[in-house]
Amino acid sequence: MAQSNRIFVVEDHPATARALKDYLETQGYVVTVAGDIASALEFAKNGEFDLLICDIGLPDGSGWDLMKKLSARGPVRGIAYTASGSDADIAQSEKAGFFKHLVKGSSTEELVAVIQEALNSDHKPKAATARSGRTQTY
Repeated sequence: MAQSNRIFVVEDHPATARALKDYLETQGYVVTVAGDIASALEFAKNGEFDLLICDIGLPDGSGWDLMKKLSARGPVRGIAYTASGSDADIAQSEKAGFFKHLVKGSSTEELVAVIQEALNSDHKPKAATARSGRTQTY
């Protein structure tokens, strides 16, 4: 444990955001949460984070839009964390620059494994999907 990596969660569903925050903090991560793009951009002006975990469906736009805006400021390592694992959504996550596309409902072990993979990767972020216990890299 004691990762001390800073994770920025952007999730508009309060119960999901709270569950992610609580769980990731038990794993030793420092977690900040925002519920929409406007709040996320405000935090990102001065706040620092090592990894973005972002829902795709947000009340004021998409997680893909947020990733593009944040990436325009500098490199961002991110995981799309959303309910949809469609091929079109996975492709859009890849295009937006997400390192992985993880479908909600994945196990907590899989979530932590994907987080660690993203944090430890020396490669330029590219999207993949993780579902049903397997990860596909593109």
